[in-house]
Amino acid sequence: MTQDRLSITLSALADPTRRAILARLASGEASVNELAEPFAMSLPAVSKHLKVLEKAGLISRGREAQWRPCKLEAGPLKDINAWLDNYRQFWEESFDRLDLYLQKLQKGDENDRKS
Repeated sequence: MTQDRLSITLSALADPTRRAILARLASGEASVNELAEPFAMSLPAVSKHLKVLEKAGLISRGREAQWRPCKLEAGPLKDINAWLDNYRQFWEESFDRLDLYLQKLQKGDENDRKS
């Protein structure tokens, strides 16, 4: 069964280690050793995380002589943001309705006090 791109991306982001790796890559390219530094895990374990991120299209790996830098690829994050925009709009409209309701209640309280 083939997973859709959004599911693959969300699955990759479900792990805090992978999110931390992406956060580090947001500040620039890094080698596997540099990415592994803050974690108490083996290089093969970090490499497995990188493979998941690469499969999701969230990172790419280059080759410069002996150095294989990892680079953030933000396209899939843009897709998630677009998907979330529908829900963002829902919540903004819900908060707007709540705000109107609270304003109505406050006006009712003010009218009750004047009477």
